[in-house]
Amino acid sequence: MDFEKARFNMVEQQIRPWDVLNTQLLDLLFHVKRENFVADNQKAIAFVDTELPLPNGSRMLQPKMEARILQELNIAADEKILEIGTGSGYLTALLASVGKHVYSLDIDANMTALAKANLARAGIQNVTLVTANGVGGLPTNAPFDVIVVGGALPSVPEELTSQLAVGGRMLVVVGDLAPLAATLVERVKEGPSGLRSTVLFETHLDALQGVGQPERFVF
Repeated sequence: MDFEKARFNMVEQQIRPWDVLNTQLLDLLFHVKRENFVADNQKAIAFVDTELPLPNGSRMLQPKMEARILQELNIAADEKILEIGTGSGYLTALLASVGKHVYSLDIDANMTALAKANLARAGIQNVTLVTANGVGGLPTNAPFDVIVVGGALPSVPEELTSQLAVGGRMLVVVGDLAPLAATLVERVKEGPSGLRSTVLFETHLDALQGVGQPERFVF
């Protein structure tokens, strides 16, 4: 299979039409090889406009969703990032390529191990992987400049917004019934009144695994 042609078609036919036009971001999608973060039997469909199933029953985000998340967050090179839901580590790799350091949480130890192997093969080192229920974030390492939640939540959780630095942004998909709202939450000042929320677009996304379960951290 010609992966480079498939990657080019993904960018031109899926990502650009969804108004993801940042040149540096588009270049990054060519640099971080998506096919290296999927199972061998999925490599031929790694660039298809769909959510690919992961071994634990969760799903990898659509390519255009991953790209849109990065564009909306506009991450700077000196920013510290918290990712909730590591999955196979592909979005983790993209985040690490634009930010200073990524702390990534996944409730499934097998997914943490898979992501660790994938990131090592990709040469990504500025990531700390934690096996934990990410609903409560990672307060011991807060505050964060950027928070990305990889599964839908019923509402914007105060546990996570309290871990945003002033000037920080969080992208989270919110709602109980489809369509859900991809929401950008910005902390403009300290305190509960210091948040600004903007609905970016409607989408669908599986619920974040671990909602309603107790937290336990394994580094």
